[in-house]
Amino acid sequence: MNKWQIGNVKITQIIELEATGGSRFILPDATRDVIQEIPWLTPHFADSNGRLIMSIHALVIETKDRRIMVDTCLGNDKVRAIPGWNMRTGPFLDDIAEAGYPRDSIDTVLCTHLHVDHVGWNTMWVDGRWMPTFDKARYLIGETEWNHWSTEGATQARGENIMGDSVQPVFDAGLVDLVQINHKICDEVWLESTPGHTPGHVSVRISSEGEDALITGDCMHHPCQMAVPDMCSNADSDPEKARETRLALLEKYADGPVLVIGTHFASPTAGHIVRDGHAFRLAV
Repeated sequence: MNKWQIGNVKITQIIELEATGGSRFILPDATRDVIQEIPWLTPHFADSNGRLIMSIHALVIETKDRRIMVDTCLGNDKVRAIPGWNMRTGPFLDDIAEAGYPRDSIDTVLCTHLHVDHVGWNTMWVDGRWMPTFDKARYLIGETEWNHWSTEGATQARGENIMGDSVQPVFDAGLVDLVQINHKICDEVWLESTPGHTPGHVSVRISSEGEDALITGDCMHHPCQMAVPDMCSNADSDPEKARETRLALLEKYADGPVLVIGTHFASPTAGHIVRDGHAFRLAV
């Protein structure tokens, strides 16, 4: 678990899963040979054999009057095609409580997008049905994102029932607010549009007392995409748009004061983007 203080705002990471290797299905161009040519990735983000290290985690943003959970990982008890994600029985709810954020203390849940590893703990299995996990929270979902995935015929990879088990139940409970891509959650926290990975994908900006941070979402899955910005994810709905968005973000924040917190970056998870020749790297 990592924690960061941005002015008066505290950001806490709760890790559901961290793994080495097995990431080529997400980043097929991240071969071992390519990764071994990027020495600064080791030891935090890749091992000496060129295998990527990645994390699935939630980030809780605590302001003076808000507790905002950004993305809700994989969840338990859900049928998924990837073996390590299937029918999980992990301690996520215990972990967030131990971190000081029991589920009934969360007042806002923000989904940067509606992929499987970002919405799983939106719901939990209770008495034979899917119920909202954070039943005292408002769930913020981008209207553009929802319009895309709710369209008849829009399906996620491998035919998993992600909308049915992790999204529709919070709509049915009346807990969802559809928001715009530049939505301001509170004075210190707002959304920044970063489309391409999905049509309505957003990142999250935090600013307080002259200090700033950015939570990436999946506009970058791994810091290797700073070194090779053209590297796209198999899960990108529009690879060319995703590449354009990533390059614009890297240019915007390079050599600046904004702390970049990667939604799938392994520990230490955060750092500053700096220019590195014709590309970039993450300084931690």
